[in-house]
Parts: sequence; structure tokens; C-alpha cells
Amino acid sequence: MIRRTLAATGLISATLLAAAACSAQPAPGEKPFQETVVADFESPWAMTVVPDGRMLVTEKAGEMLLVSADGKQRQTVATITVDSAGQGGLMDVVLAPDFATSKRVYFSYSSTGAGGKGVVLARGRLRPDGGEGERLGEIEVVFSARPFVEGNGHYSGRIAFSPDGKYLFFTNGDRQKFTPAQDPKVTLGKVLRLTLDGKPAPGNPLAGKGFAPEIWSYGHRNLLGIAFDAQGNLWEQEMGPKGGDEVNLITPGQNYGWPNASNGSHYDGRDIPDHKPGDGYAAPKVSWNPVISPGGLMIYSGSMFPQWKGDAFIGGLSSKSLVRVDLNGTNAAKGDQWDMGARIREVEQGPDGAIWVLEDGGEEQGRLIKLTAR
Repeated sequence: MIRRTLAATGLISATLLAAAACSAQPAPGEKPFQETVVADFESPWAMTVVPDGRMLVTEKAGEMLLVSADGKQRQTVATITVDSAGQGGLMDVVLAPDFATSKRVYFSYSSTGAGGKGVVLARGRLRPDGGEGERLGEIEVVFSARPFVEGNGHYSGRIAFSPDGKYLFFTNGDRQKFTPAQDPKVTLGKVLRLTLDGKPAPGNPLAGKGFAPEIWSYGHRNLLGIAFDAQGNLWEQEMGPKGGDEVNLITPGQNYGWPNASNGSHYDGRDIPDHKPGDGYAAPKVSWNPVISPGGLMIYSGSMFPQWKGDAFIGGLSSKSLVRVDLNGTNAAKGDQWDMGARIREVEQGPDGAIWVLEDGGEEQGRLIKLTAR
């Protein structure tokens, strides 16, 4: 009798625990996070969180804003002269590894110059402006893509610092010109590794083979996200043509195939050979067809969503989605894809582990939305 009572009690406890677990799960079709709209911007492009919880946000037209964590206060800290036609504008913004002491901020934008247009890397210092606000001063360009060419697309311009803080990785898109991605003498269609002063980093893998000394990897199209994981692996995502959006594990000296290999096709329907073993090109770890049109890339390290720790999050533009990619060492697999109802340009992690997304603002609002656990 006692045994039956204990067994029954255990059964009831197990049933209650199971019910509680079920009640904690989102209902079918419900997202596993709450969405709180914090602010709205004019075509925002990127954001980064300052140590005190405020955020630097870039807008396509050239404004860099410092925004309070609740979105209620904002100030313009810099107005950059940019060429904002097409895909151009003020792009990425990332804090220097030593920001706490140097106050340096690195950013990218599209500019005009000899030969046409190109993406440049610049930096400045965020200092008190003498009043109650702050201002980004001492602005200097430290690197410019080579060459500048005509056209308004595929600038890329994403920035990531190496885990040791010594080097800066900078993406240069192919500028919709295709063949520069395979040209060893130019920086277009490449991942670059630079010093913090914008010079070629020592020991780059292809410099001794006649490549431009900044090049770390090549054969890329439009690289709109780059980030290191906790193990020091460098991940990158890029837009494919008609199909073939990619997530790549970037390793030094590798050729990623564009425009000679892609899991997509040309927009006019002409075939591009798919990636296949033995073709001499590094294949993507994940690809999409139909496309998601990937925007920003973030690798999650917080505790608010422990089930996603170590996974990659990508903003979806044409797919109007937030995309999760399951990272496992040097392997990757598709995870969730949540409908966000608007083009998502950027995704970042907050200091409390919340996930922040920026709508593109091209077709709809450019809202900043905070995602928190239910």
C-alpha cells in the first residue's frame, strides 16, 4: 500500500512536471520570445551596444546615433558624407577592443572617388562634446577598397575583431562585377585581415603568392555578416545570386568559389556550377534556395536563451525573418526561421542576453526591437 502510494505520488509529480514543461513551451505558431519595440529609425543599417547599455546606430543616409537603452533619448554623434545610392550608405559600426580606454569606434561606409565608388573603413573617438552630449571626433579613414568602380551594389563592409583584439577583419563585396572575386590583385570579393591601423596584417596567407597583402580569403560575393564564435572560428554569411545564400566557415587562404561555383543561378536563369567535392573551392556549411537574403550576423553567447548558446543568428531581408543556424564546432545546420513581418537588417546581442533586431526601413518602418525570453 505504501509502495503504491509512493508510486502514485511519483506518477503525479512526473505528470505535474511534464504539464509545467508543456505550459512553458510557446503555443504552436507562437514565437519563443517576446518582442518589444524600443525605437524607430530612418533606414538603419547596423548597431552596437556600448558598455553602459546605450547603443550606437547607423542610418543609411550617414547619421550615427547614440541611443539610450529604452530608446527614449538619442543624439547624433556624427554625420558622415556617404554615397547612399542603391545599397550604399553608412554601414557597420563596431567598438574597438580597447574601447573602455581608447573610446575608439570603427565604422564603414560607401564613398565616391577616383574610378567610381567603394567601401571604406574609418574610425573615430567617442568623447564628451563639451555640453551634456557626446560626439564622434578624430575621424580618419584607415582603409579603402581597391579599386573603386561604377555601380551601387555589393559593398559589404562588415567588421569583426580577432579574439585577441590585435587584428580587424573587413569584408569587401564583389561590387556586382563577378570576376574581381577571383582576382588576386584587388580587394573586391574578399575577407581582409588588417591591423587596427588599417594596414595589411603580418602573416596573411596569400601575400607570398602575389595576392594583395590584405587578403585572408577570396571568392566571395556580398558578405553582409562576419563574427567569431567562442572557439575562435570565423563565420561569414553572404548573399547568393538567384538562390545559394551561404554561411561559410572562413579559413585562411581559402577560395570560396564565386563566381565559378554557387548553389544558386544567375538572375537570367543561366546555370552556375554547384559546389561539389574536388572542385577546388571551399563549400558553404549551409546554403538556402530559395534565398533568405541574409543581413547581419551574430553568434549568441548570452544566458537569457541558454538553448541557443553558441548558435548564429541572421537577419533575413527579402525573407523578412530572423534565422537561427545551429553551430557545432566547425559544422553548421539550419535551425529556426521566424517570420518577423519586416526586412531584418541587423541582429545583435545585448549585455543582458536579449537579442536586438533592426528592421531595414526600406519598405516598412526601421524599428529597433528587443527580443526577450517568455
